[in-house]
Amino acid sequence: MDEAWRQNLSGRLEEQLGPHRTADWWTGLPPPRCPGWTSAGSLTSLPLPNLAHCTRDQVRAYFDNGWTLTELLFSGLQGEEAFYRPPYHQLRHPMLFYYCHPPALYVNKLRVAGLIDAPLNAYFERIFETGVDEMRWDDMSKNAMRWPAFDEAYAYRKTVYALVSDVIANHPDLRDGHAPIDPSHPLWALFMGFEHERIHLETSSVLIRELPVRHVRRPEGWPRLHPDAHTPREANFPPRGGIDYPEMELLPVAAARLQLGKPSDWPSYGWDNEYGKRQIETQPFRAGRNLVSNGEFYQFVAAGGYRESRWWSPTGWAWRNFRNVKWPSFWVPDGPAGSHRYHLRTLFEVIDMRWDWPAEVNWHEARAYCNWLGERDGLPYRLPSEAEHNSLRDPVANVADDPVMCADGATLLRERGLNINLGCGSSGPVRAGRHTSKGFHDVFGNVWQWLEDHFNPLPGAQVHPYYDDFSSPCYDGQHQMMVGGSWISTGDEASVWSRFHFRPHFFQHAGFRVVQAAHDGGAIRLDNAGDAGQVYESAQVVDDYLLLHYGSAQEQMPHAAGPRDACEFPLRCARWLIDGAREFGASTGRAIDIGCAVGRASFELARQYQEVLGVDLSRAFIDTAESLRRDGVLKHFCRDEGELGHVVQACVDPAIARERVSFRQADAGSLPAELADFDAVLMANLLCRLPSPKSLLGRLGGPRGLVRTGGVVAIFSPYTWLEQFTPRGAWLGGYEGRDGPVHSAQTLRTVLTAEGFELRREAEFPLLIREHARKYQYIVTHAMLWQRVR
Repeated sequence: MDEAWRQNLSGRLEEQLGPHRTADWWTGLPPPRCPGWTSAGSLTSLPLPNLAHCTRDQVRAYFDNGWTLTELLFSGLQGEEAFYRPPYHQLRHPMLFYYCHPPALYVNKLRVAGLIDAPLNAYFERIFETGVDEMRWDDMSKNAMRWPAFDEAYAYRKTVYALVSDVIANHPDLRDGHAPIDPSHPLWALFMGFEHERIHLETSSVLIRELPVRHVRRPEGWPRLHPDAHTPREANFPPRGGIDYPEMELLPVAAARLQLGKPSDWPSYGWDNEYGKRQIETQPFRAGRNLVSNGEFYQFVAAGGYRESRWWSPTGWAWRNFRNVKWPSFWVPDGPAGSHRYHLRTLFEVIDMRWDWPAEVNWHEARAYCNWLGERDGLPYRLPSEAEHNSLRDPVANVADDPVMCADGATLLRERGLNINLGCGSSGPVRAGRHTSKGFHDVFGNVWQWLEDHFNPLPGAQVHPYYDDFSSPCYDGQHQMMVGGSWISTGDEASVWSRFHFRPHFFQHAGFRVVQAAHDGGAIRLDNAGDAGQVYESAQVVDDYLLLHYGSAQEQMPHAAGPRDACEFPLRCARWLIDGAREFGASTGRAIDIGCAVGRASFELARQYQEVLGVDLSRAFIDTAESLRRDGVLKHFCRDEGELGHVVQACVDPAIARERVSFRQADAGSLPAELADFDAVLMANLLCRLPSPKSLLGRLGGPRGLVRTGGVVAIFSPYTWLEQFTPRGAWLGGYEGRDGPVHSAQTLRTVLTAEGFELRREAEFPLLIREHARKYQYIVTHAMLWQRVR
């Protein structure tokens, strides 16, 4: 390992940073004087403030609680080396960065909101402003810099504490009887700082858990391990199902109609990705009553799960080989290789293995376990979708249904059986907590739960101007969702509305539960009335699209003076892609038509490609395309005026081998992970109808890319950006940026070039849409053909 980081060691702070911190360690309140101190002699997290009526004293208490929890956590680091040594994987900054990162963000966001006028330390507020979101597990280029000395960092924290305390003490809108604080209020930046610090309380704890145990020590006042850890128990090898851990039990979950998204008037702080609204209908499935335990995961390890590539995605297997991983990261081997004897690393210590505690793994490991389990049992297993996870929960009607707004962590653990909000200092047994009304344990708390979904925005979500790059860069198809919170999740992270994400190779205090179903977890999205009547679901829209896709030029434009060269748009798109693929030597094995609508381009691609998959979010479109695949013809209505019109017939050319084509409902912004390595990708009039176009663009290249090296992608778009479909902060262009106008085509060039693509063709592509006999839309799309070169 590169030892350049040792240049930061002064050798003069070993006593100051030793086992016993003096009163000078605390830049805020010492734990016994801090709100949240319990009669058991530990510090727990306070409830999330209610912004409708929180008092100045409550706001100050919440700030002090989070600030001191951070310093209590960092007091567990032993010696100067613990603050400057990079983590073993080299993918994050040293702990000193995370000691100063929350204070720097307080200053920067208070400045953005106009609550303070000037920086405190411009250099610190630059180098400590932005953390690391590593692209891959082998990205190791960040730990050679010279960091400030610890005493400088300490002095900076002390100054920031005084600054934030002054804002709380003197801002007039925290007086008694103040109006509710909402995202438009400057004080939103203050609460943003609170919740950002609590995020890093958790992420810092993971990095501490990854440090060698010799560099850490449990601080006095830190919450004790879960009570089960103090119960003497023999760690059996191998563990016995039904004795050392509960056997897997699957409970049925009926189809349900749900609404995702935090209400805009909910009286607590929320991150931008929590807002918006998605109404959905899930399909029936079965889910594990419990999170997957260490004992269950042991069976995968002992069966050679880390030796067999067939259970892993290509990217997951590459990660496993790069790290030479043979068991979960927080398992500590205790014996010769192959003996499969392990202890368990908690935050500050190594304890006897607890087989009935949740297995804490990354997304790659969770997904590999599901694949192995499916092969063992002969059933299709996977992780839950976000919709499915939400269908396990109890309804939320008011603030009382969000436990973290009602009680501190110790009370939640003691009285509600919820291991969240720092009620204790570790995870606990998978059946220790109270179950939901549907019988599921740990829907909230204990550990985070990985989902199948890529991180994605909810329709109607808006990027917040105080932190415009909090969520949107991660709507890239490279971040997996996790929900439910862990034992150390506090504040908004522990709320019922939290939606979180990490790259699939990253470790958090995260586990998973399994879902068993024949379908992929996709949910039908519904409109406000609860019927399948969203923009692209109505019968009239299906008819209009059938005409657009299959109508002849005469049917689409009956007037001789009309622009018939703009008709048959899907046909022309497919042919343009095929011609380009031939010209540039791309293979003709597999193609995917994303946003296929009623399927004309998918069928045309089958003239050239052996296997074509059409995907669309609209259930009505997919059902219609499937009907055409099955029968080859379909009658539909062509409007002439008002309710008048005539019947026409859509027909797939009999020369096309329809058996080469299949259709599947899927969200283009969160495509299933198994879709990869296509020779051709078609995206026609799609980007500016997505909540996060970069989520799809991010899926095109990289290790799990939709496009194989040498393959092509054809993108057609008029760049009609509307907030009805895409939050303004996620637009690719069409707005004034910091350095002038931002145009979508240039953004596409920048993004796709970085992803390893070269632009091969460019054209202007007209499109005509008939609304009725005397009204038409004429659109000119911009066409780009890209080829993946690396």
